[in-house]
Amino acid sequence: MCPFNCSFGLKPYRSAIVLLAVCVFAAGCNSHRQSQKPSVEITLVPPANPGGPGSLDYIGGRVTNAAHGQKIVIYARSEIWWIQPFANSPFTNIQPDSTWKNSTHLGTEYAVLLVDPGYSPQPKLQTLPAVGKGVAAIATIDGTASAPIVSKIIHFSGYDWLVRNASSDRGGGVNQYDPANAWVDKNGYLHMKMTEHDGQWYCAEISMTRSLGFGTYKVVVQDMGHLGPAAVVSMFTWNDMETQANPSDLDIELSRWGNADSKNAQYVVQPYYVPQNVYRFNVPAGVHTYILHWAPGIASFKTVSGTGETANAKLISEHDFTSGIPSPAGKAVHLDLYDYHHSKIAYQRPAEVVIEKFEYLP
Repeated sequence: MCPFNCSFGLKPYRSAIVLLAVCVFAAGCNSHRQSQKPSVEITLVPPANPGGPGSLDYIGGRVTNAAHGQKIVIYARSEIWWIQPFANSPFTNIQPDSTWKNSTHLGTEYAVLLVDPGYSPQPKLQTLPAVGKGVAAIATIDGTASAPIVSKIIHFSGYDWLVRNASSDRGGGVNQYDPANAWVDKNGYLHMKMTEHDGQWYCAEISMTRSLGFGTYKVVVQDMGHLGPAAVVSMFTWNDMETQANPSDLDIELSRWGNADSKNAQYVVQPYYVPQNVYRFNVPAGVHTYILHWAPGIASFKTVSGTGETANAKLISEHDFTSGIPSPAGKAVHLDLYDYHHSKIAYQRPAEVVIEKFEYLP
């Protein structure tokens, strides 16, 4: 006969057995999970296209057995592998349902890397990395067959201009562009708007279809006083096919860069982070002409009141740069209106800029 309450004594014993079974089962599950390798797949495939800075589409997919903190790195192949969507935005987050999606410039082939926290991807590659050293999984796929992309072209001041329809990272943040936001009115004036719909700001940009070379460039811009402090209007020279990390270009930029109390204009020889490459000044209300005289070894900037360098034109600002002046080879003029850093610094509002004329003198 049991000398004590046997039914009472069996309870902790049974509990221990159940707990042990649970631990063994959990350990087995964890061991099974750990033995499963992570993988990544591409389910939304962009079209195959030789590529270019103005051609973007969406790419997406799913991951399996991804570890906490891992992210996606996307590459598109256009002769070599280029990181996507931009060099300063190299990572794509994995959603709670294990899917991922982002925009990408077009290429003939696409690659996706599942990478560990702290991984530092290269902006361009001759060959893709192997699994290991921070790369947990890789997937590649050919682009799909598609019809050629047709860009909108407008005629302004005697030249043909391409209207941007792809996102851009100009200004340090990714901005979306809508071709409907750029047009020429019956007076021949160029209008560029920044609009908001579906919770997203859409900007405007046009670029000349050819490079003009050394010479004098002029743009006549109507009053900008109505623009918010986070709006940026820019005329800049740019070679869309340049591959160097910090390509040099010449800029006239009208913005307060999110600070309502700052000066509202600047001349720049890129890269802007070199202090002597930026000259800031204030532009009063009214119509003004912005001038760049570009010659070997020198870029001379000037701003005057009114619609040209007439006897009555008042000098607003001028500055010469003699260091880091780029060659004009392949560089075309771009006119842009965009949202600086997605209005995180200052409240943005719909904006419109009117450029009356562009002029080039060799």
